Amino acid sequence: MKDFKAIIAAYQQVDFSQRKAALATVVKVRGSSYRSPGARMLITDDGKWVGSISGGCLEGDALRKARNVMTDKIPMTVTYDTREESNQNLGIGLGCNGVIDVLIEPIDNTNLKNSITQFNSLLNTHEPVALATIFKGSEVGEKMLLTRSGEISNQFSNTELTKLVQADLEKLTITKRSEAKVYTVKTEEHEVFIELIQPSLSLIIFGGGFDARPVSELAKSLGWNVSVTDECVAHIAPIFFPTADKLSLCQREFIDRDFDITPYTACVLMSHNYEYDRDVLKKLLNTNSPYIGILGPRKRFDKMQEEFNASGIKLTDFDLQRIHSPIGLDIGAEAPDEIALSIVSEIQSKFANRSGGFLKYHNGPIHQRDAKSDQVFKQVYLDSIASQRPAIK
Repeated sequence: MKDFKAIIAAYQQVDFSQRKAALATVVKVRGSSYRSPGARMLITDDGKWVGSISGGCLEGDALRKARNVMTDKIPMTVTYDTREESNQNLGIGLGCNGVIDVLIEPIDNTNLKNSITQFNSLLNTHEPVALATIFKGSEVGEKMLLTRSGEISNQFSNTELTKLVQADLEKLTITKRSEAKVYTVKTEEHEVFIELIQPSLSLIIFGGGFDARPVSELAKSLGWNVSVTDECVAHIAPIFFPTADKLSLCQREFIDRDFDITPYTACVLMSHNYEYDRDVLKKLLNTNSPYIGILGPRKRFDKMQEEFNASGIKLTDFDLQRIHSPIGLDIGAEAPDEIALSIVSEIQSKFANRSGGFLKYHNGPIHQRDAKSDQVFKQVYLDSIASQRPAIK
């Protein structure tokens, strides 16, 4: 979602009375690539771009292609073969060992349903949205959106193709795989990129001490929505958290009233006040947050459990799975900045359903693939874990 935010911000700064723009999207990958399907960049005709579709290898050629798209106002799909023996036409040895399809489409700012405007409408959503984009065949560039409730926003002009793709979009929240698929309608083949666009990850930091500051800064640098709350007004001065989206003076008993905690919300307790953290944890047990991290030694959390048991509160397997105490990945962190890196890395791995281990010991590709097509897809987190918990009462 960070790329979406950056692209939208850049789009809003473009003077379309003087400039033209195009959007490039990685829609299909066979083999290895630096970016997965769904990577995007906004290009303007003055040679500037925001976002990326590779590690810098393809952007220059995509810029040249984009100028033609801006002039002709017709979308096109470009195939880049980055295998060492095949990429000499680009004039460089990429050695990525992959074949990458990139859709480049013109952006018309007068069209209220252009791609960037649609992405902007998704920024504040709290649920995933399934998006389909035609990138080969007729009607290249057409898009179709399906909300989790089953509501269709936009349809392809080809009604039969719409029906076929809709069925796969409905399955996307289960398969969790963004991929390119081929559909045949009346002997004509259409290639469509279907992807799951998820809400921005939110982080709520309970406790505004000095060691919370680097956590806020690092999380914000990743494009997360960051809130910091404390019961002491002196701890949440704007000068301490200049990039945070929300600073809140909130008493512990009003947490469930003042914060919207969703399956895309991570909660970190780092107040250094045992009773405050214990009472906040008690509130968070009744939310669908999939990650609750508690700063401090394990015996601190053990003491909380003892007090919960004594008061008749029993932690479920779901609770024990989402509560992380001690907090963070084991990277040898000591200083506040290092601890912040450990915490944010653990949250990232949690929401990506990854273990956080060394990639050198990971058998197979770095990015997840569809074994049948060797298509790279983005690994995404849904509230499947949250669905395991009992209904909130």
